[in-house]
Formats: sequence, C-alpha cells, structure tokens
Amino acid sequence: MTRLPMQIQLAQNKKEKPDPSTLVFGKSFTDHMLIIDYEEGKGWHNHRITPYAPLTLDPAAIVLHYGQTVFEGMKAYRSEEGTIRLFRPDQNMKRLNYSLDRLCMPRIDEENALYALNQLLQIEQEWIPTLEGTSLYIRPFVIATEAFLGVAPAKSYQFYMILSPVGSYYKEGIHPVKILVENEFVRAAKGGTGSAKTAGNYASALKAQETADKQGYSQVLWLDSVERKYVEEVGSMNIFFKINGEVVTPAINGSILEGITRKSILQLLRHWNMPVAERQISMDEIRSAYESGELEEVFGTGTAAVISPVGELNWDGYKMIIANGQTGELSTRLYDTLTNIQTGKEKDPFDWVYEIKKHVAKLA
Repeated sequence: MTRLPMQIQLAQNKKEKPDPSTLVFGKSFTDHMLIIDYEEGKGWHNHRITPYAPLTLDPAAIVLHYGQTVFEGMKAYRSEEGTIRLFRPDQNMKRLNYSLDRLCMPRIDEENALYALNQLLQIEQEWIPTLEGTSLYIRPFVIATEAFLGVAPAKSYQFYMILSPVGSYYKEGIHPVKILVENEFVRAAKGGTGSAKTAGNYASALKAQETADKQGYSQVLWLDSVERKYVEEVGSMNIFFKINGEVVTPAINGSILEGITRKSILQLLRHWNMPVAERQISMDEIRSAYESGELEEVFGTGTAAVISPVGELNWDGYKMIIANGQTGELSTRLYDTLTNIQTGKEKDPFDWVYEIKKHVAKLA
C-alpha cells in the first residue's frame, strides 16, 4: 500500500486537559484533528493534521440539507506498560465503508485511514486518560461539502477524525440503567438506513428519547417497524437477554446496526461455551420470561458504554425489574473481560487489539 503524504500543523496554544475524575462523555476535545478532502475525479487527497477548529461550510453544502454524512465510534486505551491500544479498528473502518456505500459516498482506503489515525494518536497521546473507566473516544466522520441544492450525491466530501477524552457514557456507569420500550415511533425499517451509521438515524430517535428522559429513563428500546412487537436495538446499543441460561440477541436483519462490541460479545460467549442465539425475539416473549422468572439478565453493548446492564424495562406501563435492579453476574464478567482485554490486563486470545507501539516503524 502506498502511504499518502501527511501535512502536520501543530497547535501553538495547547488546551488545559480536563481532570480525568470529572470526565463526562463527549464534552472535551483534544488539540488536533485529521482532515482529508475528496473531489470527484481526483479522489481522496490533501491529508492533514491541523489544530482543532470550527469548520467552514457553504450554506448550500449537501450535508446540511440532505443529511449525506456517516460516522464511526472507536476508543484508544493506555495499557499499564504505556502502549496505546485500539480495539478492532479494522472492523470500524469496514463498517464505515459499508455506511459510505449505503449513502452513495466514496469509500475510504481503510489502511490509510488507520495509518492517519496512528499519526494523530501519537501527536495526542498525552490526552489518553488512564483512570479506571476512562478512554480516548475517536470520532471519524465524513460529510458532503458540495454546494448544491439538487437532490443528488455530492461530488466533494471531507473526512475528519476528532478525539475526546471520556468517562462513562451513562452517568450510572456500569450500574443498571432504566429503558423505556418505544411503542409509537420507529427508528428504522428494512431497506432503510438502519444498518448504516448515519446521522439521520439518531435525529429520528430524539423525540422518543425526549419522552424517555422526562419519565426518568436513560434510553429507548426500539421495536420493529411493521408489527411493533419484535425487539431491535437500544438508541446507542445492541441489546442482549439472558433467558433460562441462554443469551439471546436480535439477529441482524437490515434495520439493526451491526455493533463491533456486539460481534465481540457473541464471540466471547461462544468461546466460553455459553448457549447463544441470534434470532427474532418479541416483547411478549420477554414478558413471559420475566413472569416465569426465566429472564435472568438484560444488557446493552456498544463502543461508548461497552456493557450496560439494564435494571428496568418499561413496556407500555408494564415495568419489569431485571435481576432485582442489580448488575448481573454475566454482565459483570463480560464488562471486566472486555475492558481488561482492551487495556491489556488480560491476554487477547482473539487478536482484537491493535497496539500503536508495534506499528511505530510504519510511520516513518
């Protein structure tokens, strides 16, 4: 692979780094960002790392009118030995290209994108917090920049990466969250953009989330768009149910985002020889399992929260208190194992972790 030239402009005035013990999710940003331009006929070019700054866009930029944009979410960790570690970044880049295809946007070179991220992380490595439960969140995103009010794919784009030191995604941390099952609105339908990581999916979820917030619930659980009875996913997570010893999660069906953490959890559970099923699951089945005492645990999975145990499900006013509102044994084991692999406290039997230190020679 040909390494594309990278221009680097270092910030003259560095920001004060936040106290790691007070970090929240997505409020603080590092000193630098990555930008790559795209023009039809020229391809991706002008790779550069610049000081973090506001963007300049034409008011007619297609992203502002027709939502032609996709993004990813990743994290960097600092191991006890001081290495910078990424968790399955190749999978994020593959999913980014899947989303780009769905939105009629130009694919990126996955290896060059990771190479650029290597350089950005080496510049910003002092921003990676080391306090338990913290990390450096990585947000790659692509936007359509062509100034044109016609409904058509843009001919120019920009690819960015920004970094944010973060604490827990939920204020509850690893403690159980309360989730409201959404009965009125839908997030996505088969054939739509639900399987792509695009901004419109999240904007369409805000109304339901607003209702959930007012009722004291952290997130919304979406149901299918046709029968409104089959479980799909939570707003920012895939969802798992432990029923009578078996772990069940909705099958990928064209309207559910295929999470990297979801994929990893399934692999980990099978490695432990636990019964696992990816299939259609209805709220009626969940309620029946709850009433019979077979619903043992519920938890969400995602890059931001890693594992988030669910302590309560509210389905049309019927409240199900899961595991007495406590964090379940399996949720705890999964969270500990996955975060220990990510930070180097446990061996990585799956070759999931990508260490920046091992690739320094490639940056020359």
